[in-house]
Amino acid sequence: MQEIPEIVNSIKQAAELTGLTEDTIRYYEKIGLLPYADRKRNGHRVYSRDQIRGIIFLTRLKATGMTLEEMKRYRELSSRGNDTIPLRLSILEKHKQKIQKEISRLNETEKIIEFKIDHYREISQNPDLSDSNCTPTLK
Repeated sequence: MQEIPEIVNSIKQAAELTGLTEDTIRYYEKIGLLPYADRKRNGHRVYSRDQIRGIIFLTRLKATGMTLEEMKRYRELSSRGNDTIPLRLSILEKHKQKIQKEISRLNETEKIIEFKIDHYREISQNPDLSDSNCTPTLK
């Protein structure tokens, strides 16, 4: 993971650190998913290390299937302080269960694909020439 400076002095740098586009960061601010960034005198956004870490965490939630509305709810709860920890914990536990189900589904799909790959390799290496459905390829 890239080192995050104490202060990030532009939306461009924030985008580079988080993997989001500048437009996405602006959009997330507009819909309330991210708080509006502080501004320098020239109007450029300034982000703290903690803000960048928070954005990165949100990107991980999104990458694992959490909706923008769910992410917004989670962030709103976070901004209210420690009294919301039980709710945030519940949200993350439910999301983790969803991720684990998806991982299981993907692992099962991987096994099916691996079976097919092995099957096709076997056929390629050992074609059954007596099979009427098998037509040898000319090289």
